[in-house]
Amino acid sequence: MKHLLKHFLIFALAISICSCEEELDIPLSSLTTDDVVPSVALAEKLVVGTYAGLEMQREAAASNWTFGGVASDEAYKGSTPGDQSDITQMEIFNVAADNPYVRLRWNNLYEGVARANAAIGVVNSGLESEAISQEAANIFIGELRFLRGFYHFQLKMTFSNVPYIDETATETPPNNTDIWPNIEADFQFAIDNLDTESERYGGANQWNSKAYLAKVHMYQLDYPAAKPLLQDIIDNGPYALMPSFHQNFNYAFNNNSETVFAVQYAVNDGAGASQDNGNQGDELNYPHSASPFGCCGFYQPSHDLVNAYLTDANGLPLTTPPSDPADYVANVDPSDTVGENPRNIPAEDGEAGTSTFPEETRNLDPRLDWTVARTGIPLFDRGDFMLTWARDPAAGGPYYSKKLLWSEADDGLARVAGGWGQNISVIQTNLIRFSEVLLWRAEIAVSESDLGTALGLVDRVRERNVDPTNWVKENDGITNAANYAIGLYADNGGFPDATFAMNAVVMEYRLETAMEGRRFFDLVRRGIAKEVLDGYTSRNQFRSYLNGVTFPPTRGIYPIPQEVVDLAAGVIQQNTY
Repeated sequence: MKHLLKHFLIFALAISICSCEEELDIPLSSLTTDDVVPSVALAEKLVVGTYAGLEMQREAAASNWTFGGVASDEAYKGSTPGDQSDITQMEIFNVAADNPYVRLRWNNLYEGVARANAAIGVVNSGLESEAISQEAANIFIGELRFLRGFYHFQLKMTFSNVPYIDETATETPPNNTDIWPNIEADFQFAIDNLDTESERYGGANQWNSKAYLAKVHMYQLDYPAAKPLLQDIIDNGPYALMPSFHQNFNYAFNNNSETVFAVQYAVNDGAGASQDNGNQGDELNYPHSASPFGCCGFYQPSHDLVNAYLTDANGLPLTTPPSDPADYVANVDPSDTVGENPRNIPAEDGEAGTSTFPEETRNLDPRLDWTVARTGIPLFDRGDFMLTWARDPAAGGPYYSKKLLWSEADDGLARVAGGWGQNISVIQTNLIRFSEVLLWRAEIAVSESDLGTALGLVDRVRERNVDPTNWVKENDGITNAANYAIGLYADNGGFPDATFAMNAVVMEYRLETAMEGRRFFDLVRRGIAKEVLDGYTSRNQFRSYLNGVTFPPTRGIYPIPQEVVDLAAGVIQQNTY
């Protein structure tokens, strides 16, 4: 056992430091040699180790904040212009094949695949030697194939043309074969072999396997295949929307009724100073030094995202973005004329406090202030969020993701400080929430012109936010912090046609999942990335580096790491655009 674990850890380390020969040639059957003594206990450890692969480092964070968030219209890189400048390539839709974020994402995800395959090999050996029963083996392999399907799915979403590696591989297969059927088969095996309840806290089970298989079909726009899975989950599954939207981002409600699948973390668990079991993927994404969080100022919500939460007199989303900058959500003193227009945050305004921010009196979807930390709005029990907490407002604007933050009362429970002052949080990273299942099913209903079903599902997601007790309050705990107004479509004429309905579904998905790393990949799968992102950069975003940027028609995928292509000697081909 020690011999196996030693070689497994060496293999994982080799991938994580980008020894690309090991990365490309994956003879994982070598981990099931005669000196290995398979057992249930060993299999259990390797399964847990495969789940641990979900806790990826920031360059490949499970939250997809760079590849799925910053690459879209929902967030800026943030921080200062020169800090982690490789992320700026994602913002301007021009990512190089030697970008370290690309390399580390590839490495981390294939490390997950390697862990799954190594464990499957051990389980199969145990099955042959009768050290592991057929029933136990089916459960182990069901979990492992779920995870292998997940890692390959993330690779497919990101790079499109990737090799599928299973436990029988002895050499690197080419990347010119469609791997969707392989991913589907992994999730189907999990469905067929797992129980309806997870074997472990937050683990794979039959229901979240169905959700992932449905998501795989949704990413192929294969509505007929996704529909029965989603309907089964809605009608018969164990999931329900939480009473309050913001409970999904509170550590005290980790793994709740709305959680279909999420990355679970732990802190203060004896893991050591590195806190390897906490959320290191988002360690940079907190307000900076003047704030109670201290570091590091990345992943800042865009002006465009904040403006998406404006609602009309009936509490419904505005159908088009405002054309006049004066109509956007206020965020600086209107008398400030420095910069491109009054919405710009000039560098010298960095010392300003909440008094420079006028109160926004127009209607806002109440989810805004549970999603975005805004100046002048209370941040839990910490008083009003302040502009001075932004690292460089001229570079990244004044906003931060509230979904990642916690109250002062929870400081010792929700996070620990890392070795250089970063935050290591225990708040789960939601990968699929039940609200997404409902909206995917609504999307299918619209495609079938079943507007009544679509209407009911969209309103079902919106309805909990109508309750004023779920709105952010001023520091007195009584007064609403802003002029919140959210209505149901059914109370305002419903969906008049399929075009309106599909736009409503797309908007609802944006508002519901903002700052969760979904946006870029969702636009790409729908085939509307160029339309939406060109519109985004054509509107003034007050980030000079976005001026004149357009989205390349075929740039819905990222380049394969150049080191991989070079070492593959023709087996792995670079993506072409």
